[in-house]
Amino acid sequence: MIQVGVSGAAGRMGRAVADSIEKADGLELTGLFDPAGGGELVDGREVSTEAGALAGCDVIVEFTNPDVVMDNLAQWRAQGSHAVVGTSGFSSERLAEIAESWGSGPPNCLIAPNFSIGAVLMMRFAELAAPHFAAAEIVELHHDRKADAPSGTATNTAERIGRAKPDQQRAVDSAELVDGARGASVGGVPVHAVRLPGLVAHQEVLLGNQGEWLTIRHDTTDRTAFMAGVLLAIRNVGNLPGITVGIEGLLGL
Repeated sequence: MIQVGVSGAAGRMGRAVADSIEKADGLELTGLFDPAGGGELVDGREVSTEAGALAGCDVIVEFTNPDVVMDNLAQWRAQGSHAVVGTSGFSSERLAEIAESWGSGPPNCLIAPNFSIGAVLMMRFAELAAPHFAAAEIVELHHDRKADAPSGTATNTAERIGRAKPDQQRAVDSAELVDGARGASVGGVPVHAVRLPGLVAHQEVLLGNQGEWLTIRHDTTDRTAFMAGVLLAIRNVGNLPGITVGIEGLLGL
């Protein structure tokens, strides 16, 4: 039985993760922590404001805020707990920082830009397609409570496209009449972020050639879409080497 704690348990993703763990075979939900949601109940369990509530957990699932995630991970590392991280904001610079501070395992740390199986496949398809097209752009759309932009999924996708197709080819580099009109450049790929009520998580990758273009789109309509990937990560993080980014390896991609 794997003993699992949830950091960020009072948030919407944290609640969904806790519920999935409770229903999963071979996993035991042993602690809930959220400094911003102390006293709240998740599936009848009280959420603690003290990180010590997760002491002794084999695995801690981290769905918090980019501002606090690094300090949290340092604590989970120090207490010997494996970490499964879904918090956004892990740029290449931040990944390098956590790789240096965490070091080799055990315990191990898996950081996933996205736990949705469909989203992982979308990122892989975009990476495979990129060398065959002149240029690409990304539009990501999320709910209006998302604290950061662009999303980790969009950032990761853009970086992978940039590595697969570093020479993005356009007839001209359009001048911005309004700052930000062409989006943010990530790995040389423009990324456009939309934040609106009613959305969950969506991403569209557009790849263009003369006379044709390809659209690869993934839509998440409910947070349950992420749970299969989260549970897969929980069950396997103990067998991974130190820091792992993404669940592609667990899916055989």
